[in-house]
Amino acid sequence: MRGMVYRGVRGTLRCMGDAENMNDTIAALATPPLMGAIGVIRLSGGDAIEIAGKVISGKSGDALDSFPARQLCLGLVRDPSGDVLDEALAVVFPGPDSYTGDDVVELHCHGSPALLREVLRLLYAGGARPAQPGEFTRRAFLHGRMDLAQAEAVIDLISAETALAARNAAGQLGGALSRAIEEIWSSICDLCAHFQALVDYPEDDIPPLPTPDIIESLRRIGARLLGLASTYDRGKILREGVPCALIGKPNTGKSSLLNALLGYERAIVTAQPGTTRDTLVESLHMGGHWLRIADTAGLRNPSGDVAERMGIDRAREAARKAGLVLVVLDGSRSLDGKDGEALDMARGRATIVLLNKSDLPHHADVDIAAIEASFPEVCRVSALTGQGLDALDRMIGRVLDAGAGAGAGIHAGGTLLTNLRHAEAVTGAAEAVASAADALGAGFTADVVLTELESALSNLGEITGRDLSADIIDRVFSRFCVGK
Repeated sequence: MRGMVYRGVRGTLRCMGDAENMNDTIAALATPPLMGAIGVIRLSGGDAIEIAGKVISGKSGDALDSFPARQLCLGLVRDPSGDVLDEALAVVFPGPDSYTGDDVVELHCHGSPALLREVLRLLYAGGARPAQPGEFTRRAFLHGRMDLAQAEAVIDLISAETALAARNAAGQLGGALSRAIEEIWSSICDLCAHFQALVDYPEDDIPPLPTPDIIESLRRIGARLLGLASTYDRGKILREGVPCALIGKPNTGKSSLLNALLGYERAIVTAQPGTTRDTLVESLHMGGHWLRIADTAGLRNPSGDVAERMGIDRAREAARKAGLVLVVLDGSRSLDGKDGEALDMARGRATIVLLNKSDLPHHADVDIAAIEASFPEVCRVSALTGQGLDALDRMIGRVLDAGAGAGAGIHAGGTLLTNLRHAEAVTGAAEAVASAADALGAGFTADVVLTELESALSNLGEITGRDLSADIIDRVFSRFCVGK
């Protein structure tokens, strides 16, 4: 199609210098470089079986290339002098039906970091080279074993902080997002084919399709794209966590609560008001949700300290953006106007009121019933003793699961956009489709409409890898760990 550039990513990248690297056999540790029961070393490349065979053989001396495919087999790891280094399991995955598309070998050794370093040294001496971050999955993409959206799902699955995030990443790895994109791509391609014929063969008097019908089709496609783009807000929460703000006046125990929830002394705690001047953000798992919790500056009338004033402004901003607000009150003292200000900031939002310092006598002026009239979720806690933190955990789950918090109601089947690159590409495609509909409605020529539709296809191609540049590929795989 005129104007549509299918760069042929795999061929293009090879022409740009990747061909030589793609012929190398690479090796890396696929498990964390820490002491453990098992450490897995992975090799991929045309010489993977030969190189690994120099290091491991069967206990009876049979060569690695005689091992049955895709079966774990017991063998001995030896150094060049023949001394046994380890009794390990080996599995061979012949290409092209392997993860990378090349021959792949995995060695499941005992998890001594020193041992694993020595095995890798022997593999490198035997002809392999160290794998770069994401190089195994990059090869899988370049060999057509997965598209780019699926490749990105691999690292999302590895880094998933919750079961829900893992399910969404697994759905994307299984192709759920790619199939949704492909359906939209196909619909746009059908329209492109018609307009391409009008442009290329004007003398053939090709009958135009009814304009209102085409515009309606474009509107439906645009609506699907916008609907997909709108999932990014929920997907971002799924990936990064529900934004949560601890707010209240000074010395109610916000920082102490954060430390108690984290289980270590993260925030500085003193008896002096205004110790917390900036917003401190940490992530933790509570109530079945991943929270990005912010300890904020105490609400009070600041002195002339510019830093404190800025901290209080940031506290208000954190409360405004939060999907869950935790208002911290000192239950051992009477409440004042700044406590009321904190409660007002939380109105209309998913909120839990924490009556802290429950280890001290409850102050008679703190009317819990009155607070519960506006904020049903009230929890008595003690940052000092840990009292009430289990109840708070259950309460957070109840509030967010009920649909009051940002990100509630997320259904992770693999079609939630969790990647900003994907969201921007889908939004760009939606804008191009809308422009095509507007151009058609305004009576513009077929080539103008075609240009917009090709732009939409180009945007969608960036998601799955149909149409993108080498720098995008580099950015995608820079997120990966070595060994994957």
